[in-house]
Amino acid sequence: MKTKNIITLSVIATALIFTVLKGNASNVQPSTVAVKPAPVAHVDLDRYIGKWYEVARLPMYFQRNCASDVSAIYSIQTNGNIEVNNQCMGKDGKMMQSIGEATKNGDAGSQLKVTFLPKVLRWLPFGKADYWVLALDNDYKYALVGTPNQKYLWLLSRTPTMPENVYQDYLNLAKQQGYDVSKLIKTVQK
Repeated sequence: MKTKNIITLSVIATALIFTVLKGNASNVQPSTVAVKPAPVAHVDLDRYIGKWYEVARLPMYFQRNCASDVSAIYSIQTNGNIEVNNQCMGKDGKMMQSIGEATKNGDAGSQLKVTFLPKVLRWLPFGKADYWVLALDNDYKYALVGTPNQKYLWLLSRTPTMPENVYQDYLNLAKQQGYDVSKLIKTVQK
């Protein structure tokens, strides 16, 4: 991957994080304000790491150039934090990648703080976005992940596809947590 693409992705990811942190409360639909998302009680991060395929998402700036094959690979680093390796096929047919780092926010493992700032800037007290695991099956095959401001949402699977009944169940869980799923984008996996 070219250095220019990595720098561009880092700048885009940094801008995204600042947007998420800002909260944009004025953009929240009135019908979603009354319901606050709740993360699951506990996530065993050793079971959660590995590759996840994006099945669907709410639109987000960073992913505007992703055409297909969106995935995330999570791995435990030697310092105990989690490396986040996001990839997608760009509209130009080239693979795009952004490497970030997640840290636990509390002991449950279901609330993380994620940054895509360059490594030398990750110590700064800003530039970290919330990553909440909102639903997770017992076998760690499917997950619903979002931000507490209900602006971003991802439906993830260990495989490129998900049975329609499972998809609908997770869609209903997202609605119950106040997310506007009418804007959900289904991800193409080739």
